[in-house]
Amino acid sequence: MATHKLLYDDEMEDPFSLVAIHCSEEDYKLAYLLNQFLNTKFKRSKKDLDFSSDGKIILFPLYAYEDLKEYNSFYLVANKCKMMEASLQSSGGLFSESVSEKATTHYLLPEMKNVDYFLKIQTDYGSFPIESLISEINKIKQIISAYFVETEKIKSKNNLIFD
Repeated sequence: MATHKLLYDDEMEDPFSLVAIHCSEEDYKLAYLLNQFLNTKFKRSKKDLDFSSDGKIILFPLYAYEDLKEYNSFYLVANKCKMMEASLQSSGGLFSESVSEKATTHYLLPEMKNVDYFLKIQTDYGSFPIESLISEINKIKQIISAYFVETEKIKSKNNLIFD
């Protein structure tokens, strides 16, 4: 009797390009700037990118733009999410309980903590002129820098699945 083997190939996943953006502006302002300078139409998605960690829900704002003429999909997502967490502390006395808040930062891609935003580009065609896009993004004065990220080196690549 013949045996059949099923092989899982990582290369079968949807290919995408990833651009790292360093910018101190808020996410909605960055989306506005990209719309203004790149002639895109980024809109805030109805659902943010959410993860659960230690019983907490972590939300990353997600902006999307579909280029129907060129069959490209663009996603702008913040890499950092700051949350205020309250903790109850007791020092042993009857009325000595105090509530303190501390800010914690969570990252979409923890191995790239210095990046503020990511621009993910999916295309139905084999290639996309990423160099010209990066050069146009770097012309925006509010953006410190933008550069191409090799997706093969990213360990937490599954965090970039938005569908």
